[in-house]
Amino acid sequence: MIDRSHEASQSWVVPLAVLITGMFMSLLDMSIINVALPTMARDFAVTNEDIEWVATAYTLALGVVVPLSGWLGDRFGLARVYAASMMLFAFGSALCGLAWDLGSEIVFRILQAVPGGVLPVAALSMVYKIVPRERIGTAMGMYGIGVAFAPAVGPTLGGYLVEYVDWRLIFFINVPLGVVGAVAAHFLLPRVDVAQRLAFDWWGFLTGGYGLFALLLATSEGESWGWDSYPILLLVVSALFSLALFVVIELEVEHPLIELRVFAHWTFVNSLLLIGVLSVGMFALLFYVPLFLQEVQGIQPLRAGLILLPEAVVLATLMPVAGKLYDLVGPRWPAMVGLAIAAYGTYLLCGITPDTPSSDIVLWTCVRAIGNSLALIPIMTAGLAAIPVAYAGSGSAVNNIAQRVSSALGLAGLTVIVSNNSDQLLADRSALLPATSDLPELQALRELGPAGLYALYRELQGAVITSAYADAFLVCTFISIGGVLLAAFMRKPQAPALPVEPSAEAEPTPPRERLAVQ
Repeated sequence: MIDRSHEASQSWVVPLAVLITGMFMSLLDMSIINVALPTMARDFAVTNEDIEWVATAYTLALGVVVPLSGWLGDRFGLARVYAASMMLFAFGSALCGLAWDLGSEIVFRILQAVPGGVLPVAALSMVYKIVPRERIGTAMGMYGIGVAFAPAVGPTLGGYLVEYVDWRLIFFINVPLGVVGAVAAHFLLPRVDVAQRLAFDWWGFLTGGYGLFALLLATSEGESWGWDSYPILLLVVSALFSLALFVVIELEVEHPLIELRVFAHWTFVNSLLLIGVLSVGMFALLFYVPLFLQEVQGIQPLRAGLILLPEAVVLATLMPVAGKLYDLVGPRWPAMVGLAIAAYGTYLLCGITPDTPSSDIVLWTCVRAIGNSLALIPIMTAGLAAIPVAYAGSGSAVNNIAQRVSSALGLAGLTVIVSNNSDQLLADRSALLPATSDLPELQALRELGPAGLYALYRELQGAVITSAYADAFLVCTFISIGGVLLAAFMRKPQAPALPVEPSAEAEPTPPRERLAVQ
């Protein structure tokens, strides 16, 4: 193969900017929707429980589509798939903005999720095929701006659009971005591979897609359906069986949907575990802190988003720095130090009270953001750099699956903790104030009638919810500390594999061989 590393080093910056745009757009749409759900429920005249399916349907569709993304890139070429996905995502977003009722909105969100699931996998695969390995840390630091900044800035942007414009604009803004991005992708992305006539792994798609669908549905609805209910138990058991069957199929077929030989590399597996650790903490913060600000402190969505905005700025600022650190010192020390700082920032959040000032929330979340930004990019970069370039599609798909599943499972587990603790704390504290109490304060509230007692209940409930959230953050703290220990085993891959050059032939896939830990 001709050494074109110098040429590649001069030509990857502009294509990377195109890839960051699509990545940012697809991830932004996952977090920006949460702020708009209450307003959408009022417009569609449905309950809050029903409107949650707008977000749930998107997540479930992603679980089915992501395993398919690697095959699409190999079959039709990454550049073509990326450009087509950008255009289709814009089209699906336009339909979501035009929805006339809940049913149409759910259908259009599923259509939007199909290209939305392909975009991150295709983008990450292309990064590893156009960037020289000696610059991969710097490139991933730039790429990480979309990975972490988009979910963090979503609540702020969504709060502004919902409060001052219209919730439909959160979808319509994707249309011009998607069209421009698709045109830029067509002309600026290099053709790093060519279409291959690969047989489609139908059985792998069905078993893997159903397994992820059932698992994500169980974690999404476990709280409302009951974790020990028959539907949830059936979903979990069938998901585990289907995923086990998926593994057997992928190890036997000639052209697997996902190449499971990526799991033969310990650095890649370790990176998946650490990505799970980071994902649990990041999504817990993005979920519980806005709830605390709005439910307990009564802050409006826009102001709640502005309180979280400094965290997003810190992430966007330090991601490129973390990428350069990876190139200089490798992944171990940035990951260990970053996870330790994230653990400390999460521990600070355990001190929240109903009267915690916003300045403390900003400070604590920024401390967490410093740790996350230092750790995330070196961990992702080392993991994907440890596998052969030919497996970039499978590695990127598995990486995205790990983020989705770990965040869903982690949030479901934390929600169980929050629910159980809040119920117990509410019962315990209510028992301390019996109805026959002669306390002067309680007598004064009784004299105010229902309004007085409701105020007491709201204050009690706020204290209980806050305490339950603090317990969830404490669990995340211990998870992050465990991540520090795992990060001690991170190594920078030694193989200086070059990116794939544009050529008339695709890089040959290595022969299937016995799995061996490397």
